[in-house]
Amino acid sequence: MKLAILSFLGLATNAVLGRESNCSASDYLTVQTSTGTYTGLIDPKFPKTRQFRAIPFAKPPVLSRRWLPPQKLSSRPSEHHYATRFPPSCPQFVTAVTSLWNQNLTKGNLIYNGHQNDSSGLVGEATSEDCLYMAVWTPTAALNDTGLPVLFFMTGGGFEIGGVDIPWQYPSSWVERSQSHIVVTINYRLSIFGSPNARGLADGYQNLGILDQRAALEWVRDNIAAFGGDPNRITHWGQSAGAIAADYHAYAFHQDPIAQAYFLQSGTVFSNSPSNDPMHSNFSFVARHVGCEAPCGGDEDGTAELDCMRRLPFAQIVNFIGQYGDQGATPALSFNVIPDDRIVFHNYTARAEAGKIARVPVIISTTANEFSSLVPYPVNNLTAGPWQPLVTARDITFGVCPTLNSTVYRNRMGAGVPVFRFQHAGTFPNLNHFKWLGAYHASDLPIVFGTYGLLDGIANTTRFEVEVSQSMQDHVLAFVKDPFHGPQKTMGWEPLVASDPHGGDFIRFGADGKVVQYVDGAEIDGACLGLREYNPFPCGISVWQKRLKWDVGVMVAKEREREQGEEV
Repeated sequence: MKLAILSFLGLATNAVLGRESNCSASDYLTVQTSTGTYTGLIDPKFPKTRQFRAIPFAKPPVLSRRWLPPQKLSSRPSEHHYATRFPPSCPQFVTAVTSLWNQNLTKGNLIYNGHQNDSSGLVGEATSEDCLYMAVWTPTAALNDTGLPVLFFMTGGGFEIGGVDIPWQYPSSWVERSQSHIVVTINYRLSIFGSPNARGLADGYQNLGILDQRAALEWVRDNIAAFGGDPNRITHWGQSAGAIAADYHAYAFHQDPIAQAYFLQSGTVFSNSPSNDPMHSNFSFVARHVGCEAPCGGDEDGTAELDCMRRLPFAQIVNFIGQYGDQGATPALSFNVIPDDRIVFHNYTARAEAGKIARVPVIISTTANEFSSLVPYPVNNLTAGPWQPLVTARDITFGVCPTLNSTVYRNRMGAGVPVFRFQHAGTFPNLNHFKWLGAYHASDLPIVFGTYGLLDGIANTTRFEVEVSQSMQDHVLAFVKDPFHGPQKTMGWEPLVASDPHGGDFIRFGADGKVVQYVDGAEIDGACLGLREYNPFPCGISVWQKRLKWDVGVMVAKEREREQGEEV
């Protein structure tokens, strides 16, 4: 028995050592950058894709660096690190409020949360302030090619949640399939750590999450060639808040965007209402409730308040804000981006009309029924779902009309700046347990990333779903490889001209049993111009629309009136 146990331990040790030696001994899994040498791994499920799961791009924003812009890493190219585990996500709260996102219907869409569940009502267990890392997926084919295009992806999550370690957003299968592009995903600071709006901070220090993104993009520009990528062929991609942020970059860094193109997935600068808190009241409210109120009111510039807040454990701050929100307490707290007219601007219409926007090609996409997954989850009415007229009104005001505005302003820059548009309208058994969801916000993520199989516990992936996914990937990749001419030459996809209903192609994916179809742009954008009624169910469920007989025009007007009178 003793010999058997020793033999077993020996086999286990050899297996572990063998696994480590495979990583360290393989030169093609080790890459030297300007800030360190990193050894990645190959997942046996994806044998032609190298993964570098945790590469820092800035110094940890901890202690005295909390609430400061990201600081560059020292140049230590020979210092060796293993990048075989995903990094912790940036500090964020895991809500206990029931939603679509923390039910099994969307398994894999949230950050890895250690041993906690997805509705713990606590700060994420696997989060840390030392979180400014990126992950790189690069094909083994890149070993012989140093000019592959790069997709630089920024997670969504309302500037409150998100990160690298989200299974829906692992591009392993896409890179494995294409062997012709690289994907980089990043963490960036969120909520009060990314957008503090604190009195004690100097001008230009408030939109820290956006500055983190820029620091990561600069690191990729300087180092992606070591992974087989071309620094001149970076497409800046984001989804939801990540897409809005990518568009912020297009305006803020229009003279030096670094990126050769943008892919804005369900979000543009016109989709978001930045914080309106000139008195810095949200930050000070939190400070008071965690014991950081300055005595005797002698802290006019906020220095003492900020110094005290820097000394607190981040979990204490996150838990207070998150649990306060879960209780539905008032006044509501919000830590969104802050207009400073440096990084985030007050008037994007004026900047667009002045041409102060990066003159590079763009894909702008939406889902057909964006807001069905963003309204309160109808726990007591799961069969019928939320009130569709309100959902449709918000589909238009959040998704359709901001996208139209972004298209129009880029069209005005001339034919040299093509705008490609598509709508995801596919509904599939494993993503649409409830019919009222339609093609909801973020349902296109597992389609474009190719991670739909994570939902097979709900229902099996269909062949049609795979075909839609691969077609969407191929259209995006044609753009990434050649943003000016690739979609036209490779896919026959012409850029859209919003002022001309016949000017270019509007693609719809997954509707009516068709992988791809071209539709009149006015069928979607016409709702913003009073030309047509918007149909959030272009998959044969429009009978809902006929039955309910809602007045979308009235609902949109009410929604805009509500937004104008509501502090976001």
